[in-house]
Amino acid sequence: MSEPTVSVRQTTSLMPTAEQRTRLRRIRKLKDATSRYGVMTAGMAVVFSLGLIFFYLFSEVAPLFRGASVEVVKTYDQAELHQIENDNTEFLTLERYEEIGGSFKRSGAVNFFNVNDGKTILEAQLPKSEGAEFASLATSTADHGLIAYGYSNGEVAVIKTNYSLSYPNDKRLITPSLLNPLGETPIRLDEQGAALKVLAIQETSAGTLIGTVTADNRLLLGVFSNNTNMITGESTLSQEIFTLPPLPAGANAIAMQIDETAQHLVVATDNSQMLLYKIINPAAAERKEAVTVNSGKITVMQFLVGTGSLVVGTDKGTVSQWFLVRDASNEYHVEFVRDFDLLPGAITTVTPEFARRGFWAGDDKGNIGIYFGTSDRTLLIKSMGEQPIRNLAVSPINNRALLIDADKKVAVADVWNKHPEVSFSSLWEKVWYEGREAPEYIWQASSGSDNFEAKMSFVPLSLGTLKAAFFAILFAVPLGVMGAIYTAYFMTPKLRGMVKPTIEIMAALPTVILGFLAGLWLAPFIENHLPALFSILILLPIVMLVTGFIWSRFPESIRSRMPEGWEAVILVVPIIITVWICVAMSPFAEIWFFEGSMRQWFTDNGISYDQRNALVVGIVMGFAVIPSIFSIAEDAVFSVPRHLTQGSLALGATRWQTMVGVVLPTASPGIFSAVMMGFGRAVGETMIVLMATGNSPVVNFNIFEGMRTLSANIAVELPETAVASTHFRVLFLAALVLLALTFVVNTLAEIIRQRLRKRYSNL
Repeated sequence: MSEPTVSVRQTTSLMPTAEQRTRLRRIRKLKDATSRYGVMTAGMAVVFSLGLIFFYLFSEVAPLFRGASVEVVKTYDQAELHQIENDNTEFLTLERYEEIGGSFKRSGAVNFFNVNDGKTILEAQLPKSEGAEFASLATSTADHGLIAYGYSNGEVAVIKTNYSLSYPNDKRLITPSLLNPLGETPIRLDEQGAALKVLAIQETSAGTLIGTVTADNRLLLGVFSNNTNMITGESTLSQEIFTLPPLPAGANAIAMQIDETAQHLVVATDNSQMLLYKIINPAAAERKEAVTVNSGKITVMQFLVGTGSLVVGTDKGTVSQWFLVRDASNEYHVEFVRDFDLLPGAITTVTPEFARRGFWAGDDKGNIGIYFGTSDRTLLIKSMGEQPIRNLAVSPINNRALLIDADKKVAVADVWNKHPEVSFSSLWEKVWYEGREAPEYIWQASSGSDNFEAKMSFVPLSLGTLKAAFFAILFAVPLGVMGAIYTAYFMTPKLRGMVKPTIEIMAALPTVILGFLAGLWLAPFIENHLPALFSILILLPIVMLVTGFIWSRFPESIRSRMPEGWEAVILVVPIIITVWICVAMSPFAEIWFFEGSMRQWFTDNGISYDQRNALVVGIVMGFAVIPSIFSIAEDAVFSVPRHLTQGSLALGATRWQTMVGVVLPTASPGIFSAVMMGFGRAVGETMIVLMATGNSPVVNFNIFEGMRTLSANIAVELPETAVASTHFRVLFLAALVLLALTFVVNTLAEIIRQRLRKRYSNL
């Protein structure tokens, strides 16, 4: 009777007292509260971090889509610039430091003035023969800076502005001057002495070309070059004057332009036509067919930088862009490309930007427009007063502008126009670029030429990203999912304990090593053994099926010696032998079926083949993605409740029927999550696609050609671009697109996963 008493005492001694229970409840509440608020804080921190990432990306990207702004900060009247009455300014300049402006007048007087206070810094006079009167003025593209005055006696004076930079007392000093690249005296362009009513000048590789239409409607072209003796230092001017085919009857020239290649001269006429002259051989120049501008009477025609496109303004305020386009027979034609938003009045002046495909236009009602050709953007239309705009000057860095109206008042304006190259159409639609025969999707953000036209279409990069991810998933999903199903449901636990950790360890392999091996070993190997690759893809499944069939025909006494779940080991030797035979027979297959080279056979049959292509990326990136897909899918299959599978088997279903009818539907949310995780990993992969694709931004889904992905493009170009430049911000926009793509994919995946879970939850 004493033993129960001891037991009761022991049990009673282990029971907590009321005070202890109260203390335990407090501790438990504290732990619950700590866990709850800790998890909540961590979750909010994750959301906050994602929000910060999006906010930072948006802050870098937002300026891309901002328009231009112009604010007048100072005006000068005619007296302040020491202009003579009725001596109109014909041309206006502004140097790159935006401190000194230059006014070129009809009389040949040149006035350099301080932009900040309007005071004259230097006055100069262009060379002019006695009795000669101003007839016309022409300028080359802004990067060459040539200015030509045509006179009434058939002569032309050519000058060039020069700004010397010095630092006396550590303070910047800009000293303007005029250079005479073709001599200090006027050049005789028309031997007959007729007035040069329309003039054009351009610096080319063939020399300085000057074209003119004389008062009697003759079309002349002069080719000038200044040669300097290296020993004596003496300069001699050589010149040739050519008479070009005449203008059509009844047509009068109002504008003329020459391109930098010295191949083409374009004349605009008063009947709204543009005439293209082929001047590669000026002695045998040809006049091409006329092109009619239907939007009004041409008032202004100007080449943009690079002389690949013309801007045409009309009396109806329309502004349009035209290209010199080469056809299949290597002949050029003037073709319309795009229209811009029109100005209220007739276009009076067009001023191209120094190094971009942008330009300014002014009209006779005091309005200005800022446009950019490549992005097809009208950045600003603004009224600057009621008087017609006569002249415009924009600094080479596009931060300040000068304007002169009909009252001869000069306005100094601060400008914000940082990123005109970007628009929705330039990023996502086909764009017609200079030098191309038709609109295209192109990514080429930089070049060695100062006159390069940046091409920043996201379509090749986005398509390359999807292309790489698609082929990687195409390779990884069948192997990863099927391997996971077999490992979790059919494989013996002992073998599973070796296979699963081995595959999961593969996820730890650095992708830079995989990319290195793909680019330097796998890509050349596949190129040299293409028949082996296709043979393996075809023969390996057949060999596996044949091996399984043969094994099933073995006597039961032999098959029973193989423990259940170890059958996969039987396939190892046949797989190794099949792969070895395919590789060994590859050279003979090329000789027998592909005339010695399968790659050359592809080329001969119109199939492009790059050594580093989507096939290589699909294999290697699929290899990198398989561990993620396999691990998640295997866990999902293995986690299917045992009572479901046992119930199915008890009802007479085979293991295969149980797997298809019970296991897969139940595990489908997890398997789908595995696939989407793999896809997300493939979309964001950088190093493999960077090292194994060739990084060519092409627009196709050819498995034998390379690609460039968004992530690889950011990795390649971001270290080389200038901070806060348009290119820099476009790369951040690419990062935002990549992040948004991943976010959308993961969101859709989660929605579908939840629906699958709800659908099969009754199992």
